[in-house]
Amino acid sequence: MINAVWASMILCGIAFAVARGDAGMITATIFGQAANGLAAALNLLAIIAVWFGLSRIAERSGLLAGLARAIAPLLRPLFPELPKGHPAFSAMAMNLAANVLGLANAATPFGLQAMKQLQELNPRPDTATPAMITFLALNSACATILPATAIALRAQAGAADPNLIIVPAALSSGAAMVGVILIDRWLRAARRR
Repeated sequence: MINAVWASMILCGIAFAVARGDAGMITATIFGQAANGLAAALNLLAIIAVWFGLSRIAERSGLLAGLARAIAPLLRPLFPELPKGHPAFSAMAMNLAANVLGLANAATPFGLQAMKQLQELNPRPDTATPAMITFLALNSACATILPATAIALRAQAGAADPNLIIVPAALSSGAAMVGVILIDRWLRAARRR
C-alpha cells in the first residue's frame, strides 16, 4: 500500500512539473535530492562510526561491564525472571545507554545481542517471553536525553538552533518510557491473575 502512495506522489509531482512546462526541474530535483540524501547518510555514518568506536573501547576497557553493573539495579525490577548477573543485562544496558544518547542505530547491535541472550533462556522458542516483550517495549520507547542523531540531521539541514529539540525530545520520550513501563507492569499483573 505504501508503495502505491509513494508512486502516486511521484507521478503527481512529475505531472505537475510537465503541466507547468518545467520538465527540466524533474531531473534537477532528483539529482539535487539524491546529493542531499547522500550527504545526510554520510553524516549519520560518521556519528555511528564514532559511537561504535567508543562502544568498542568501553567494552575492551571493562567500562561496559561497569555500566551494566551500575544500570543493573534499575533493570533488575523490570526483569525479575532473569538470573542475577546474566549477560543479557550488559547488552540491554548498552542498548539503553545508546538510546538515551539518541544513537538508535548504534543501539541495534546491542539490542539484537540482548534478544539472542534472552532467547537462550526461553523454554518455548516460538513464543516471546515476558522479558523479551518488556525489553522490546522499553527499547522502543526509551527516554532520549540527548537526541544526537536528530541534532546532527537538523544541523546538516541548516537549522538555526539544532539543539532546540533537546528538552521536548527528553520530555516526550521520558513520558513514553514511563507509560510503556506502567502498561507493561499492568499487563504482567493482569496475566498473572
